[in-house]
Amino acid sequence: MKQINKVDISLFLTVVHVCLAQADYAPYFFDNGPNTKNGNMALFSLSEDTEIGMQVYILNGTDPEGDPVTFGIAFEPGFKNYFKVDSQTGIVTLIEELDREKLDEVEALVSISDGLNKVVEKVRILVTDANDERPEFRNMPFIVNVPEDTPSGRSIFQTQAVDRDNGSGGSVTYYLQNTHNTKFAIDRHSGVLRIKPGAALDYEKSRMHFVTVVAKDGGGKFKGKYQVLSSSATVTINVVDVQDTPPSFVGLPYYGYVYEDTLSGSEVFTVVANDGDLGNPNAIHYSIVSGSDGSFIINNTSGSIMVLDYPNHLKKVLYELKIQASEVSPEGDVVAHAFSIVTIRVVDLNNHPPTFYGENGPQSKFELTMYEHPPEGEILRGLKITVNDSDQGANAKFSLRLVGPRGIFRVVPQTVLNEAQVTIIVENSEAIDYEKYQFLSFKLLAVEIDTPEKFSSTADIVIHLLDTNDNIPRFSTDYYIARIPENSPGGSNVVSVTATDPDSGLWGEVKYSIYGSGSDLFLIHSSTGIIYSQPWATLDAELKSKYNFYVKAEDTEGKYSLAEVFVTVLDMNDHSPEFNENILQKTMIIGAPVQVEAIDDDAEEPNNVVEYSIMQSDPDNIFDINIDTGEIKLKSYIKSMDIVQNITKQKDCKWSVVVQAKDRGSPSFSTTAVVKIDITEATQLKGPMAVFLFQSRDNPMKALGVLAGVICVMVLITVLISTAMFMRNKKNNRIMPARHIIKKRPKDYRSKTVRTGWLKFRRSNSPSEKFVAEDPEQNGENLNSNNNMQPQEPLPCAPALPPPPITLPKQNKPEWSVPTVSGSVASKSKRQSRENNSPSVSSALVSELKMKLERKMMESNSSRY
Repeated sequence: MKQINKVDISLFLTVVHVCLAQADYAPYFFDNGPNTKNGNMALFSLSEDTEIGMQVYILNGTDPEGDPVTFGIAFEPGFKNYFKVDSQTGIVTLIEELDREKLDEVEALVSISDGLNKVVEKVRILVTDANDERPEFRNMPFIVNVPEDTPSGRSIFQTQAVDRDNGSGGSVTYYLQNTHNTKFAIDRHSGVLRIKPGAALDYEKSRMHFVTVVAKDGGGKFKGKYQVLSSSATVTINVVDVQDTPPSFVGLPYYGYVYEDTLSGSEVFTVVANDGDLGNPNAIHYSIVSGSDGSFIINNTSGSIMVLDYPNHLKKVLYELKIQASEVSPEGDVVAHAFSIVTIRVVDLNNHPPTFYGENGPQSKFELTMYEHPPEGEILRGLKITVNDSDQGANAKFSLRLVGPRGIFRVVPQTVLNEAQVTIIVENSEAIDYEKYQFLSFKLLAVEIDTPEKFSSTADIVIHLLDTNDNIPRFSTDYYIARIPENSPGGSNVVSVTATDPDSGLWGEVKYSIYGSGSDLFLIHSSTGIIYSQPWATLDAELKSKYNFYVKAEDTEGKYSLAEVFVTVLDMNDHSPEFNENILQKTMIIGAPVQVEAIDDDAEEPNNVVEYSIMQSDPDNIFDINIDTGEIKLKSYIKSMDIVQNITKQKDCKWSVVVQAKDRGSPSFSTTAVVKIDITEATQLKGPMAVFLFQSRDNPMKALGVLAGVICVMVLITVLISTAMFMRNKKNNRIMPARHIIKKRPKDYRSKTVRTGWLKFRRSNSPSEKFVAEDPEQNGENLNSNNNMQPQEPLPCAPALPPPPITLPKQNKPEWSVPTVSGSVASKSKRQSRENNSPSVSSALVSELKMKLERKMMESNSSRY
């Protein structure tokens, strides 16, 4: 029994523990009030200009048991999802643009959950206003009709604009643009448009006005910045005409004329008046107030003035009629009137137009024959024209002018009263050209000036032109270019030249001729201008391919022009390539080519371009040839004489090659030559001179020319050096000219003997070696007495010559030397040997030598005289 009780108690405790464990409480939001951005979004407000993606709120709550919570936000079906929330942090972000004018509050379902329990609350988020809307005008467009007599200050229209924003951003004020140039004003609060005080509308001045009304809100913040928004609208104001303007006459002043042949009852003049109120005009009635003297009447409605008497019965010459134009309303009342004066003059009939006369009476056509290009200012004396108007006074005044090509002639006088002699003068001689016109036709027109009829008359003037030789022949071009193949037979057509002379008759005939240094082989047909080659001429492009000469086109009076003709002789392939010899001897060093050359005497490419080929060789397939240069070389595998010996058994190694030279002309020509090639190995000589000599073994004249050039250069250098030494010695007074040392001999002068034992002359083929002396004692006297003796200083030696050129062996050339004033300049080898055997020559010995020379010169001079 006790065991059963224990079991029941433990079971009861277990059930109680389980019940307590299942009692879990739901999470809840914090309610922090409407002015915070942390809680459950109750009474939360958000501006409509909040940018998308911005964090706007943080949902915050807790679980009584301390379990972690998650957040959520949802919207009713059919509504946009304006927000999203991070389930862990509760951060709420705006994801859809807000617009208070469309939706001023957003309902959302926010939730908090601890995993077991979820609490959902419905909240309303208020959308607050931002100044993002402009004022909008209603009932557009604005058109209003206003009578022109509306008094100033009266209201004529009310504009209305609505701004959907709240607060100051939704308030609207009005103003006008360009208030200084308008007759209207607007109430800034109500938008009522009025006529500005002191202003008045006038239909006759302006029938329509355009007023721009600007509606501006009170301003507000938008996205953090304060802004004022506005919009504008145009009000069209049509001014309605009212009867406030009197009639006005049109076409003032009024002048009328009554002529002597006017019939009674004829219309003289018509006046026209219009109602000044053009928008709503009344009828106009006319009447004559005064001035008619019973001679004129006026039609009441048309304004036509008629004469009642014949002109010869009128008492006055001038009448001034005062005309009244009355404005009559539809009811028949005269509401306004205006006056005007019509001046009517009684004149004689202008019944005579100007008339042209010739020598035999009235004439309407005048002709003249003259040469072209008369001098400017010349009078056409062959035309004898008189013009006359038989009327009197102003009716007889008329003007003259020429109608036709302008600027060629002018007429004098240009204004005539009654009668005048007509003179026509040349104004532009260049335009009177027979080649342009064979005749010139003009009309001489006379028109009355001061008459209303403007009577006129015309006369035809025809001028026949005679030609003169005023043009020179002209070639169609300044130069002609012709081409003719060489070897063309004599008399071949080269080119045709053309020159024209616009003159007529014999003056227009052209004869051709040619002259110039290049015209010997050509002739020209004097009439047709065709240039031929001379019958005996042979054109050869190899001798001369370019000719130029002048052609001359000359008329019968010797007027001429020139053109240049360029003739090119086209090269034909009429020469075959030619070798210097039919059998050519060449020596070939293994590894180096030999060259053959054939010359084609044709003048131009491709006729003179030669291609080379090997037609036959013995032995075969040993040589290659360059197709363009003609260089022949061994096959690449032949690199030594051993290989050559293996190919042929001949010891001399002389092989023959048949080479063909072929040009590229059409047709092509070719020639062949046998080239005998001696194969040898490279020389053992070294150095550039050895290489040059070996390369020149087949052309010894080339080597001799180079050596001769080297010798000439060395001689020139030696002469320059000797000249420089002479100039230096002359400046230092070491050698004086003969005229400076000749002195008058005293009476007791004794000739001095000169010791010549020390002076040894050597025989030599060179004249310069006669002056080579030795002076072992290094002393002597100054026989010239020039006080420039300096025994201590040795005589300067001639400069050393450049090294002798490298010469070929077995070519013995004599040594050369150049004599100078100061001594002997010998070859290098001789001078070196002499310097090794004796010391330098002293100045005393040189003076002694000079003395002997001077004596010899004096003796020769005395014998001459």
